[in-house]
Amino acid sequence: MASSRKSSFDLTERVSDALSPLLPAGSSILLGLSGGVDSVVLLHLLQQLSLRYSWRLSALHVHHGINPQADVWAAFCTDLCALYGVSLQVEHVNIAPLRSLGIEAAARKLRHAALAQQPVDFIALAHHLDDQAETLLLQLLRGAGVRGASAMPAIKHRANVPTLLRPLLDVPRSILIDYAQQHALQWVEDESNADDTYPRNFLRHRILPLLEQRFPAYRKTLLRSAQHFAEATELLDELAQQDAELAIANNRLDIKKLRVLGVVRGKNLLRYFLAAQGAPIPDSTRLQEMLRQLCNARPDAQVCIDWQGWQMRRYRDHAYTMPALPPPVDFTVMWHGEAETVLPPPHGELHFKHAIGQGISLAKLQLGIAKIRSRHGGENIRVDAARPQRGLKNLLQEYEVLPWQRDLLPLLFCDADLVCVPDIAIANTYRAQPDEAGVVVIWRAVLNTA
Repeated sequence: MASSRKSSFDLTERVSDALSPLLPAGSSILLGLSGGVDSVVLLHLLQQLSLRYSWRLSALHVHHGINPQADVWAAFCTDLCALYGVSLQVEHVNIAPLRSLGIEAAARKLRHAALAQQPVDFIALAHHLDDQAETLLLQLLRGAGVRGASAMPAIKHRANVPTLLRPLLDVPRSILIDYAQQHALQWVEDESNADDTYPRNFLRHRILPLLEQRFPAYRKTLLRSAQHFAEATELLDELAQQDAELAIANNRLDIKKLRVLGVVRGKNLLRYFLAAQGAPIPDSTRLQEMLRQLCNARPDAQVCIDWQGWQMRRYRDHAYTMPALPPPVDFTVMWHGEAETVLPPPHGELHFKHAIGQGISLAKLQLGIAKIRSRHGGENIRVDAARPQRGLKNLLQEYEVLPWQRDLLPLLFCDADLVCVPDIAIANTYRAQPDEAGVVVIWRAVLNTA
């Protein structure tokens, strides 16, 4: 019994030592609460420490609706938090649209998305040493690189979202169970954890018990390996940042500078570029093919690489990445003087700003029927009175409008006259004269196409 009490005391103080330097008094900390033994133990620990350090503790339970017991688990978490006087939010998510990722991956993605949206300073998760060992082995079996093999960080600082904390990451699950039993804690069991058709459960129930017989300290050993991989990842990131200073500007990647880096360093920069745009990192094979196409395609080739709902495109020796663009649609929208007109996706929206002596002459625009329509091809516009009409195609090329944006660009007509190509040109006969009421047309593409 004495050793059990010592373990509990050490666990409380270990979590205190891990968190107290990071969380000032008054910090808000949100616990991801599943109802399993791990998160129940962390709730018990944080509830005590929040009183000691004046933290504002709350919890979030993500209701995936996958398991028939999901409602029971949510009710258990609600009752438990009420007992501790901790505010709980139950977030219902729909896993169906992400089932192609696999149930585990989809649930994890939705869970992290729900947590990241919460208006708190810190998020605490109850991952422990066994979880870390399993994650590292799974990543290695999937052929992950050093970033994937670094597994889960104990602290993860992220821009514009709460800092992620895993204060139990160096604690074996057996210690958590001992703590829960000593304090007579109750928790729920997910029967799917016994199903070894899931890769993680197969490792947990079939492989790791055998590994422990020969290598009793495998958990701590694998944790050290994950830390070494994390250090290597930091070095690769620093190298990528140095390369990015020369090769990345205005959200585009210079292909000529990418090419001279070679394959290994080029792939490292490509990963950095994708991450900076918020794009998912493709697997090694796809990344290698992406690098090959970007560097080896003909200068005039229209490279477009699709993966996981994103696209990588190349134009004039630069690479761009963006969410995958749906095809343009044929539309016509009448304009009656509105300050803002939302167009059919993916054509974005137009904003009309009134000004004196700038933009389009309102008087001339009101002489006919003003309408906004999609590009059909063959349009012409006279920009300069001293020169003939110009084809819109040539004008867009001259202004270096990205090819995938050209068919998305909305056009403003007055009757049959092309009056304005937003952000590009205004027909000379429709320009507002000095001291004349005019309107400036601004196009905002909803999608991040540049």
